Amino acid sequence: MKTMSVMVLVLVAMIAVAQEHPSVTAQANQVYVGADGKYETNPDTAVIQFNIAAQEDTSKAAYDHASKNAEQIREILRNNGVDPKAAQIGYLALQPIYDWKNPKHKVIAYKVSANVTLKLKDFSKVGPILSQLADNDVAESQSINYTLEDIDAAKAKAVEDAYRRAKESADAIARASGRVVGELSYASVDTFENIRPIQPMMKTMSMERMAAAAPAPTEEFSPQSVTVTAHVNALFTLK
Repeated sequence: MKTMSVMVLVLVAMIAVAQEHPSVTAQANQVYVGADGKYETNPDTAVIQFNIAAQEDTSKAAYDHASKNAEQIREILRNNGVDPKAAQIGYLALQPIYDWKNPKHKVIAYKVSANVTLKLKDFSKVGPILSQLADNDVAESQSINYTLEDIDAAKAKAVEDAYRRAKESADAIARASGRVVGELSYASVDTFENIRPIQPMMKTMSMERMAAAAPAPTEEFSPQSVTVTAHVNALFTLK
């Protein structure tokens, strides 16, 4: 009777998760459980992204203009104690601008654009760099995102939490049937991290004037924490 009652519990659990989780063939004296876990921590890296863009009548003029803006950006980074080599170029493009109203689609200008990503561990440098980039009008579409560099360690902690919860569920089922949980014979793991969309910072007035007018909207706030979740399916033997 004990074996029969345990098997009924196992089959009910398997039917409930059959559509979402891997199918496992549970034999007699086994219990199959699933559980969610999570790990939450503060971010350790600020990721700044912005574009360098310049448009002129000729390709050379556009390239020279973009190069001048890039040099100003390097100077801003140096003044804030950041090595310009820390900034990474995602792409560099030269694009002709056409007059689509003209039947011949004549080229009327050229635009040079580049995407730059900068990762900072020192959050105190984020504000000054963003402010100077905006005030010097050398970058477009600034955005910032806070993330966790060592995400694998966070995933491992989330898995540990999920497994602990799964084991507790197995123990509860075993106690209800007068049994004891034995060895782990099967497990599957899925992990997820919260992804926050990066919103561009549209510049309508200088950052300095905004700061002088009123406190920044994010004054005294902390970066949003990083949450990693995990789901564990586990199959245990029963004693």
